[in-house]
Amino acid sequence: MQPVDAGFAQQVKEIGNFPLDRCYQCFTCTLGCPVARYMDIKPDQIVRMVQLGLKQQVLTCEAIWICCACETCVTRCPNEIDIPKLMDTLKETAIREKVTGKNKIIPKFHQDFLYPIKIFGKQYELGLIVYQVLKTLDFGDLGLGIKMILRNKLSFLPGRIKGLNQIRRIYEKTKQD
Repeated sequence: MQPVDAGFAQQVKEIGNFPLDRCYQCFTCTLGCPVARYMDIKPDQIVRMVQLGLKQQVLTCEAIWICCACETCVTRCPNEIDIPKLMDTLKETAIREKVTGKNKIIPKFHQDFLYPIKIFGKQYELGLIVYQVLKTLDFGDLGLGIKMILRNKLSFLPGRIKGLNQIRRIYEKTKQD
C-alpha cells in the first residue's frame, strides 16, 4: 500500500491552479486520449490519485511522461481540467524531487530535450539526435537520419533567433519555480 500525502492535492492545485475538485470521473479525458492505451495509469486515474494524495504512485508512473499534450482531454472535459498542464506539473515535481519510476530514461530524455532550448532558444533536432545516439550507442535509425539530412529535413546548425537572452532568462526562471 502506498503512503498518502494529504497535502499533495493542495500542492499540485496551487502550482497550476487546477480545479481538481470539479472532476467527477466521467472518463471523457481517457476515452479521447490518443495515447491512453500506452499509459500504465489513465488520465482520469491520475486526477483521482492526485485528489487522494497518492504522490509516490503518481510521480513514479510512466503516464505523466507519455502524455503528448494534444489537449483533446481539455477540449472534451466538461469541467475544463487542463490535464496536459497537470502532467507537466507532475513531471516537473518528479524532476525537482528526484523521483523516478521503473523507466529512468524518460525523465532524463525530458531534461535532454529541454536543454537545447536553454542554449539555442529553440529545439535543435540534429544536436538532440546525435546526443541521444552517442549516449545510448543505438545507431538503428542512422539510415533514416542521413535521408532526413539529404532531404533538408534536419539542419546541421541551429538557426539564430532574436531574443535569445530573454528566452534564457525565462528558462532559468521556470527552473527556479
